[in-house]
Amino acid sequence: MTTESTTPLEGRVAVITGASSGIGAALAAQLYAQGVRLGLLSRAGSDLGLAGALGIACDVRSADAVEDAVARVAAELGVPDIVVANAGVGHYADFVDTPLERSVEMIETNLLGTVHLYRSTVPRLLDAGVQGDLVTVASEAGRRGFPGEAVYCASKFGQVGLSRALDGELREKGIRVTVLCPGGVHTEFAVGDGRGRSHDDPTVQSMMTAEDVANLAVYAVTRPRGMRLTELALRPMSEAIWG
Repeated sequence: MTTESTTPLEGRVAVITGASSGIGAALAAQLYAQGVRLGLLSRAGSDLGLAGALGIACDVRSADAVEDAVARVAAELGVPDIVVANAGVGHYADFVDTPLERSVEMIETNLLGTVHLYRSTVPRLLDAGVQGDLVTVASEAGRRGFPGEAVYCASKFGQVGLSRALDGELREKGIRVTVLCPGGVHTEFAVGDGRGRSHDDPTVQSMMTAEDVANLAVYAVTRPRGMRLTELALRPMSEAIWG
């Protein structure tokens, strides 16, 4: 019986978008505990109180803002070889009742924000000849169409498609691409403004935690370099699969 080897994280450099709360913050804490140097991008610009972490205020809808943030991470910490596209927004309403500005915000943040991040990081990895990991935090809404979430689903389907295509482009160059598709996760995202749910809602209480999703992201990036996990779907036991 052989013992599974893993890829160590000590000394690696991660850049995480949407890092100030929820899944992003949980993942930052777990990577930090394993010796990863962190570039934490968010609108708040928080470093989460993690010594040595760079907290950078960044709106991922702006390609220039993302490029500037990634350039700073690369200059101060090194080329990021763990790249996590986690920033996201949502709006729950029937398609005809979804304001145009909300639709634009979801596409620009969820999908274009991912594009901007990868456009800023992948060339640096290739130029440096560094093996790395791209992790897209998408959603089960990127695999199934849910009523009341049409544009959100469109943005998440886009993330999944982007990640699958990049896997084909980057695998032979030593860059792995993993897309995570969680169901319900109990974070502020799940109960935020206009979502019609509260923290004490039984449905919310039975959701997964941000740490659950972060654990899976860490698992993906620590697999032996000879293998990759391309798409991982996870659901709380309380949530049926349908759609």
